[in-house]
Amino acid sequence: MGSVIFFGRKLERFCSHSRTKAACFNQSYHGLISSCFRFLVFKVNPFWVQLAYFIILSLVGYGALNMSKPKTDSFRPNNVDVFFTSVSAATVSSMSAVEMEIFSNTQLIIMTVLMLVGGEVFISMFGLQLARSRFWKQESPEDRMHSVSNSIPHYSLTSKSITHQIELGSVTCSTLENEKPDTDLEGNIKSSSNTESLKYKATRYLGYVVLGYLLVVNIGGSTLVSIYVSQVPSARNILKTKGIQIQTFSVFTVVSTFANCGFVPTNESMIVFKKNSGLLLLLIPQILVGNTLYPACLRVLIWVLDKITKRAEFSYILENYKEMGYSHLLSTVRCSLLAATAFWFIIVQFTLFCSMEWNSEAMDGLTSYQKFVGSLFEVVNSRHSGESIVDLSNISTAILVLFVVMMYLPPYTSFLPITYEKKDSGNGKASENKSAGKNILDCFLCSQLSYLVIFIILLCITERQNLKEDPLNFNMLNITFEVISAYGSVGFSTGYSCKRRLKTERYCRDTWAGFAGRWSKMGKFILIIIMFFGKLKRYNIKGGKAWKLS
Repeated sequence: MGSVIFFGRKLERFCSHSRTKAACFNQSYHGLISSCFRFLVFKVNPFWVQLAYFIILSLVGYGALNMSKPKTDSFRPNNVDVFFTSVSAATVSSMSAVEMEIFSNTQLIIMTVLMLVGGEVFISMFGLQLARSRFWKQESPEDRMHSVSNSIPHYSLTSKSITHQIELGSVTCSTLENEKPDTDLEGNIKSSSNTESLKYKATRYLGYVVLGYLLVVNIGGSTLVSIYVSQVPSARNILKTKGIQIQTFSVFTVVSTFANCGFVPTNESMIVFKKNSGLLLLLIPQILVGNTLYPACLRVLIWVLDKITKRAEFSYILENYKEMGYSHLLSTVRCSLLAATAFWFIIVQFTLFCSMEWNSEAMDGLTSYQKFVGSLFEVVNSRHSGESIVDLSNISTAILVLFVVMMYLPPYTSFLPITYEKKDSGNGKASENKSAGKNILDCFLCSQLSYLVIFIILLCITERQNLKEDPLNFNMLNITFEVISAYGSVGFSTGYSCKRRLKTERYCRDTWAGFAGRWSKMGKFILIIIMFFGKLKRYNIKGGKAWKLS
């Protein structure tokens, strides 16, 4: 009996010791993960963090698309084309190497997720969550106030000692004045803690606003598109003929449009819907609110919430937009100039497009109203969305060059008067000191235009055989158009036509895949690099400043 008791005590000690070691290991494991996370967030350059994010996202998408079965077993895209499609969806570039209708419903859902989490609004919302973690890293206001107060010499006198000194006549004015620093210091500490607390709450509220913005536009847009397609026989019959579910088409198209990706589940993009003006009018606002007009819409939304709720957090966001650290949050003047510039670009493009293409082959079979809506849809898409109602290989060269310029411009391009630009730039000395501490390697960075020229030269090397044998398809304008489209995350493509070949081939078959689908594997990998480069171009927006052409 004694041996049994002794064995039980040993077993109890062993289990207790094991539980203690397991708890310590678990705590150490979570501490290691937390330390690695904080190192990545606060120490590593954001460029490398986002690059790793998009590479991992593309690899995960590639694996998911590869494991899923396509719509038909007669054709299965090769690994390079699948990875190309995954990168294109993750970076919201919508460059296509294969036809869209080969993908099954499951694969379309996977691509929808990739476009959603790769969109600019979603990524910025994720950045706001990381910004909130910076507050968690700091001390609480009470701890900070306690530590500061303990580190300051204690000059205050109790009321009893002051009264006693006054009775003895030994108190002086300087002694009484020593009471003020403590009072002012405590007030400053409380004011600072209150400001930090308000900033933390404002960051949290801003995250909620962005999340609500994302959900309302995507859910509301998908619902409206689904209702339209269900009620309009011509649009419903198109999807029925192609074997695409209405719900999948609605969600996929709206997520792609809002993220400014430009993928559409049909091979012909929106060409098959060019007579459905109602559908085009539903998508145009989503293109604008998801990209060029996002800062303006966000500021208007916060202003409305401020007027309705009267909460201090929204007022703080509007008044301290720079301190919020959210790049999409701009001043009222800047938002107004941004909106005015965006609409001005649309008007200029619309005027030129209508004057050149109104009676062209691309607009055959359309009424005047359908031409008007279709032209408006096309020019709105030329900046970062890429959905098209015409075959771009059939439009005039002047319009293609205009689209190249529009695709190259960053989404928040705006006209800034010199007086406002100086005011908005802030303290010049501070920025000068900040730039002086940068790595000397930054001085050797080239401008974005220089990198694009390098990429075009590399593509001319990899595709030199096609340039020689098929010059009508593989010409400099088409290659440049494809490169700028990938860089601008637009997705416009002139496509490939077997009719333009100088040497006819029996096995050449016209498809609705993008022009890049006819490129070599090395050419496709270069275009993948361009898509990553275009998605992260904000980190090199001021590159090439060290180069002086004089």
